Amino acid sequence: MAPDNHAHDPGQGPGTGPEHHDRFVFPKWTNWLREAVALAALGGVVYAVVLVAGVFAPKNSAIGYAPEQPVPYSHSLHAGELGIDCRYCHVTVERSARANVPPTATCMNCHKTIRTTSPKLALVRQSAETGQPIHWVRVHDLPDFVYFNHAGHVQSGVGCVSCHGRVDRMEVVEQVAPLTMAWCLGCHRNPEPNLRPREFVTAMEWAPEGDAAALGAKLRAERKIAPSTDCATCHR
Repeated sequence: MAPDNHAHDPGQGPGTGPEHHDRFVFPKWTNWLREAVALAALGGVVYAVVLVAGVFAPKNSAIGYAPEQPVPYSHSLHAGELGIDCRYCHVTVERSARANVPPTATCMNCHKTIRTTSPKLALVRQSAETGQPIHWVRVHDLPDFVYFNHAGHVQSGVGCVSCHGRVDRMEVVEQVAPLTMAWCLGCHRNPEPNLRPREFVTAMEWAPEGDAAALGAKLRAERKIAPSTDCATCHR
């Protein structure tokens, strides 16, 4: 009997013959999608690393932020050379959650008789005459989702310099601390280095005599200071 030329090779199943090798499920132009997806995934990982390590790193926070103010007010002159106490202008720091920006009337207490024709103070005089406030630019500005009680820290004996640096040496006020959550938690977990007698809270040059750690521990015990690290303390 003649061999059956139409018999299938036992090793081949339906649809696996040579005539089926060039068949594709998707069009050939979709081949580039594999490379594109891989590239996008790699780019996403790199972007995430840069975003977290770069943008949100404490060293890349607002440290050094020193915006130009509408009036060239010199803290190095007023707080440094003239020795004006912080609380003369920022009168609410000991009793309010927010530290106030001084009103024009505070400036005019002195400048009604001092440098009354200075061009640098033209906006101050205009504000006093019209009653329109000066739009100062806030330097230390926490996010809206953060609650910070300024008076609570001052009453506990945390010095102005701990957060704001040597403002008495600044011609233009700048941010010197990161004010990040990690930075705040570091102080809440170990507040002793930033504690001082309350009468020296605004003294920029104050330094403890003797063992600073022992003084901090003593003040913490006397005032029963126990800073919370619970999320709800700052995020309400």
